[in-house]
Parts: sequence; structure tokens; C-alpha cells
Amino acid sequence: MLMKEYRICMPLTVDEYKIGQLYMISKHSCEQSGGGEGVEVVRNEPDTHPVHGVGQVTEKRIYLSSKLPDWMRRWIPRIFYVTEKAWNFYPYTVTGTLASTLSGFCAHADAETHRALRTESVFADSPTPKENVCFLDILSDPIPDKHFKSEEDLSSWVSKKTARGPLAAGWRNRTEPVMCSYKRVHCSFEVYGFQTRTEEFIHKNIRDILLVGHRQAVAWMDEWHGMSLEEVREFERKQQEETNRRIKTKSTDNNNSGTPSRCEVVVYRERGVIERV
Repeated sequence: MLMKEYRICMPLTVDEYKIGQLYMISKHSCEQSGGGEGVEVVRNEPDTHPVHGVGQVTEKRIYLSSKLPDWMRRWIPRIFYVTEKAWNFYPYTVTGTLASTLSGFCAHADAETHRALRTESVFADSPTPKENVCFLDILSDPIPDKHFKSEEDLSSWVSKKTARGPLAAGWRNRTEPVMCSYKRVHCSFEVYGFQTRTEEFIHKNIRDILLVGHRQAVAWMDEWHGMSLEEVREFERKQQEETNRRIKTKSTDNNNSGTPSRCEVVVYRERGVIERV
């Protein structure tokens, strides 16, 4: 198992990040979906946890066969998706992921959001070793060329609504407001001969997704800033309808083509189990 903790600072308040993250995930998922691939939302409904209070539980199928490298496609089924379940009790979130028709793979992630960057671990139950901590800079860290868009370049971005931007080197120490999202991801692929390469590949893609998504959340600020939670949930609902429509153009017959591998993700946090996947 390979574990890494990603720390991502944002020029937002914690309350703004709640709205911006929901908006970004919905819009990004829709942009990446089409022709039978992308993100299909199976479940998205309110939930309540005895410790964390009112939140949201979602279940998604992410179809990504064509996005895998050649060396991986040789030994996975032609129709491949991962099932992601997430429990969002903001500012705490937990996610579990399983792979269809592929035994030996599972992943889970814990996420917390805080007002500022902290040097100590926010996961007090089991602090992350320093060598496993990755600081991601949404301004200067490289992203794949295929994902670069000039309008999402934060060195030239300016928000008309908030008068924030552009960002410059050292922005985390000079910008107000600023907050930090901490995401600790465990990934396991227990297949002899492929484990190390596959787990490193997955973390490389998680890093890219986090960087691209968080850049977009900032670049799209004028689209979501000022939205209420009810308004962003309505936007989310409409985007999910469109995303599912794009997925089902080719995947309607694929949904029964494989059964997800069995991997139980049990998340203990403060007073007991959130849920078993």
C-alpha cells in the first residue's frame, strides 16, 4: 500500500471553499464526460453522522478505459470503471474507491479543511510521516499540457467579484484569505509484478487531478462566488443530469458487464464507523 498526504492551499475562506469545491467537481466532471466515458452519478443524497452532523453521501461510477496507459490496458477488462463512494461532512470528507472486474485494488481518502496551513499533521490519530507529505502549489506546480488553459493560468487570473488575483510567487504567505485542504490517500494494488508501478501511476494521476481541479475552482470563482449551498446543489443536480446523459450514450449496456471487486473500506473516525463499502 502506498500512502501520501496532499496539502493544497487556496486563496479562499473555508466557507468559500465548500461552495467552490462543489461547483468545480460538478463542472469538471461534466467537461470530462462524453462518448460513454467520464463520471456517472449513481447516488447523491443527504446524510447525517452522529459526530460530524448533516452532510451528503454520493456514489459515482468513473469510466476511464481509454485514459489508461497501454501497459495497463493489456491486462484489464475492455470495459473498466471504478466505483467511488464519498461521505461529505464538511469540513471532513472520506472517500472509498473500488475497481470493476479487477481484484486486488482499493483506495480510500480522508480529507479535512482548515483555515491556514499547519506544519503538524491534522490527522492526529496517526500522523503522516514527513516523507509522505506532498505540498501542491496551484500557481507553479506543473500540470499535463493537455489540461492547460490560458484562462485558468492563475498568474494572470483576476476575479472581478472579489478583486483577488493574480497570484505571484510566495502568494501563500502574502494572500488573504488563505486556507488549506489536507487529503490523505491510501492506495493498494496487491498484484505481484504490478503493485509498485500501478500504485505510483494512481498517485501521479491523483496529484494531477487535485492540481487541475483546484486551479479551476479558483479560476472559476466569478461563476460560483455568492452562491448559496442550495443554489450550488441545484447547479450540481443539473450538471449531473447532463453528465449521466453523456455517459449513457455508450455505456447503457456496459453497466452490467462486470461486478466490482470486493474490497471493504472501513473508516473509523472519533466515534465509530462511518460506513462499510
